[in-house]
Amino acid sequence: MKTYADRRAALMAQMQAKGGGIAIIPTAPEVMRNRDADYPYRHDSYFYYLSGFTEPEAVIVLIAGEKNQAILFCREKNMEREIWDGFRYGPETARSTFGFDAAYPIEAIDTELPRLMANAPALFYALGSDSKLDAQVQRWLQNVRAQARAGVTPPTAAYDVHVLLDEMRLTKDAGEIDIMQRSADIAAAAHRRAMRIARPGLREYHLEAEILHEFRNNGSQFPAYGSIVATGANACVLHYRASDAELKDGDLVLIDAGCELDSYASDITRAFPVNGKFSGPQKELYEIVLASQYAAIAETRPGKRFMDGHDAAVKVLAQGMLDTGLLDKNKVGSLSDVIEHRAYDQFYMHRTGHWLGMDVHDVGAYRDAAANGAEKPWRMLQAGMVLTVEPGIYVRPAEGVPEQYWNIGIRIEDDAVVTADGCHILSAAAPKTVADIEALMKHD
Repeated sequence: MKTYADRRAALMAQMQAKGGGIAIIPTAPEVMRNRDADYPYRHDSYFYYLSGFTEPEAVIVLIAGEKNQAILFCREKNMEREIWDGFRYGPETARSTFGFDAAYPIEAIDTELPRLMANAPALFYALGSDSKLDAQVQRWLQNVRAQARAGVTPPTAAYDVHVLLDEMRLTKDAGEIDIMQRSADIAAAAHRRAMRIARPGLREYHLEAEILHEFRNNGSQFPAYGSIVATGANACVLHYRASDAELKDGDLVLIDAGCELDSYASDITRAFPVNGKFSGPQKELYEIVLASQYAAIAETRPGKRFMDGHDAAVKVLAQGMLDTGLLDKNKVGSLSDVIEHRAYDQFYMHRTGHWLGMDVHDVGAYRDAAANGAEKPWRMLQAGMVLTVEPGIYVRPAEGVPEQYWNIGIRIEDDAVVTADGCHILSAAAPKTVADIEALMKHD
């Protein structure tokens, strides 16, 4: 539990630098799916980052002052509910197990918070994240303000605690990277499994089932997001969800699937031929996307800005679109014209990556907030940051677009951790060259 205690201490040090105060960080609420059935519970990432505690109905309170204090509010022991819902730590056991200075029943929060808020210089709270808790916080503040004639003062400043935590979470430590490596290894194994089993006549949900089996069979608690298994024209729908379309001979299938392991996500995309052999047009576009990804990976290192990888990928993709005739150079002009006017948007309309961590689209500012000027520059990459690298080409039928490329959707996505002298690809175990994919899919 030392890791979590160290994180709480680091956050309180930032609070002290702003004059001290009180921070309130809740976990996620349970959500009803329908009638008596809940969605599978998943704790809030900010809360877990500071505690390692996975039970619902819990709140962390940190006090940065003359004496720092970390307090946990959680459910009381209840043997009857434990028969139905499982083990509960209870405040005292949770306090000692998770290294808090004090712990209270969650039912006591309305009594304790006004007391803890009294005379605190500032409130560190993510207003707008939880409307129910927002209302409680307002009541607690009103309770403190009502004691003004007794010489009690409420917090006079407010800060978004998520902003402080976002910067902490953006750079991963060795333990986090180890978990993310294991998460990526599990997800890579799932992609290999899907490639091995794929054949004409199966349906998208068959591949999704194989992926989910591999995730769970290797200890992943959840998929990191809804898996995308998209065959044929469906691969040109960016957020398509696995459904029941049939895998047909001659089509590609695109799979975007990652798992969550111990609260950390992986995020991998591969595209491969249903029959195990790329056609000429498929291979042509695939090699362009792969080359663009290599170009982006080369720009994923300390001293480069977040968008440098995207710009490198776009340059390769745009040239490929001109070379194949996806873009008519007589209409769109030169490579620089294509990039300047974003003519490539017809076939590539998303950014080449995002932060990755406890959330699949993880927290952290993409621009350098500390820089001067109205438009902040993209932030510099630093060792310990983890991001995806995921260029693609998506060709919908359209006038002037060569028909041999219609309904081909390709995205190649890997997870990269920035190192001292470059980056390490966490998801390298998922095959992505034409030769490696075809060799894996070769049926006897």
